[in-house]
Amino acid sequence: MYPEELVKPMRQELVNAGFEELYTSQDVENVLQKKGTTLIVVNSVCGCAAGTARPGVITSLEFDKTPTNLTTVFAGVDVESTATAREKMIPFPPSSPSVALFKDGQLVHMLERHHIEGRSAEMIAANLVGAYEEFC
Repeated sequence: MYPEELVKPMRQELVNAGFEELYTSQDVENVLQKKGTTLIVVNSVCGCAAGTARPGVITSLEFDKTPTNLTTVFAGVDVESTATAREKMIPFPPSSPSVALFKDGQLVHMLERHHIEGRSAEMIAANLVGAYEEFC
């Protein structure tokens, strides 16, 4: 588990962009029961989270269509909510960072770590914007 003082600025980056932090399994269950679309970002301390994942996700929200609910869990910190979120992302294996889009509680789009590493924030944003156009 990472110390809170280490992850606080990484959490805040998404919170400042309007994301709700999910800490418990029930938090994840509750948000996925809502109608509409829900984005869950599995945040991470790794370099690709800071360099491209978080900036790409935030940039993706600058367009007309966006998810109804913006949420995040933090891998290695929010153990309970991260485990539940990852269960909802099956058949995809656990990876962090990762980004999942749900519609009415059903997984409809997934960006795994290997879709994030080596890609620019703009490429990640474009991928998500395409998913928002289709599902939001």
